Amino acid sequence: MMQTLADHSIRRALSFAGLGVATLMLALSYDPVLSLRTGGNLLGLVCLILLLAAWRAPRRNMRRSELWSLMLEHAAALAQSLSAPEAQKMMSATLRARLVWHADAVGIAALVLWAVSLGLGLVLD
Repeated sequence: MMQTLADHSIRRALSFAGLGVATLMLALSYDPVLSLRTGGNLLGLVCLILLLAAWRAPRRNMRRSELWSLMLEHAAALAQSLSAPEAQKMMSATLRARLVWHADAVGIAALVLWAVSLGLGLVLD
């Protein structure tokens, strides 16, 4: 349950980032190579931000996070049954693992955009 809630929280943030990247890529669609390269660069930046958030997760107070709010709303019995140190340890480990998993997926998407940009650049030049 905690993993599902962490995924929900992360994917909500990633959907807003993806909307921004897609909008900028659409604005640059007059130059497909530039559009793809920009999208790859921005997704690479999103990947780095996710990895930074994963690095900070063990030191962050989880009771002030969106994950804790979601736990209180959807899994109140679980949230209230855990002691504060136990909840901190479980939630930070889960959040860190899920952030790294999502960073891998975003990094792969960035690499795909860069590769397509490079291939398209070679074909069009």
